[in-house]
Amino acid sequence: MSTTKKDIRALTKEQLRDFFVDQGDKAFRGNQVYEWLWQKSAHSFEAMTNISKETRQMLEDNFVINHIRVDTMQRSADGTIKNAVQLHDGLIVESVLIPTKTRTTACVSSQVGCSLDCRFCATARLKRMRNLNPDEIYDQVVAIDNESRLYHNRPLSNIVFMGMGEPLMNYNNVLKAIDKITSDDGLGMSPKRIVVSTSGVPKMIKKMADDEVKFKLAVSLHSAIDEVRTTIMPFNETFPLADLREALEYWYTKTKNRITYEYVVWKDINDKRKDVDALVQFCKFAPSKVNLIEYNPIDDGEFQQANSEAIDMYKNILEANNITVTIRRSRGKDIDAACGQLANKS
Repeated sequence: MSTTKKDIRALTKEQLRDFFVDQGDKAFRGNQVYEWLWQKSAHSFEAMTNISKETRQMLEDNFVINHIRVDTMQRSADGTIKNAVQLHDGLIVESVLIPTKTRTTACVSSQVGCSLDCRFCATARLKRMRNLNPDEIYDQVVAIDNESRLYHNRPLSNIVFMGMGEPLMNYNNVLKAIDKITSDDGLGMSPKRIVVSTSGVPKMIKKMADDEVKFKLAVSLHSAIDEVRTTIMPFNETFPLADLREALEYWYTKTKNRITYEYVVWKDINDKRKDVDALVQFCKFAPSKVNLIEYNPIDDGEFQQANSEAIDMYKNILEANNITVTIRRSRGKDIDAACGQLANKS
């Protein structure tokens, strides 16, 4: 029965080597299979052409490769690509390829649905069904790398964990996926080209610092006033700003890495001078960068993009306080691929 077969990509290289030794074969056979699974992203044992038919059949009898499948792909007028990715159990997540003149970025998902409850985000309206496995995260990156080469004539250059889900609520699997992505046995990408974005889980931010991760950190902040942040991100009641700031101070002390804040300005919610002043005070403990992100509506009209005067106010005050600020225009809005819009509507 297929239900008794083990997912072969759950095994380490050492475990694969041991498996072949136990079968009376040579340990290096495990290296060959591992290379097919990760560097070559084989979808089947049949594709492993430098391995005998008997060995491939033995693998087929014992294991399964739970590979993702791009169910539908949508291409935006601006070159953005959104994938609806079907997992082995039929569930769907979405990932996005974002091209610019100088880079192509993969925005990948870490959960089916989301563990948190941000009221402005379409993904948060989906209950969290399960965490993604490391190989399912890895496969999203491979699929987008292939699309980058096919449609933009260059390999993938950057990865952001800003798709569906809260990465720090799937911490172990996210780290295992990044380890594979950055390993010479995998895709060999630099961890400095990877950003993990969190809505703010203090104890996990501290754990990242203790684990001495090499990737970059971004925090989805949106307000530095507790009452306002709790209104738009109710989990802030459990993880208040004081706890988040303490964790970020710890992160900076341990890593000396600049912190990026993702920040949407909404009309009549956080578009006043007091909101900017609170953000400045929150940022001052460490070198930081604020990305002011264009809001992408999710149909009900409760949240509306602030006017340009409010955005200019933020930019001017932040810069006057020596805080780096960029204004990020959203990509892929015509296919619901922009920030906050991923909700399996494709």
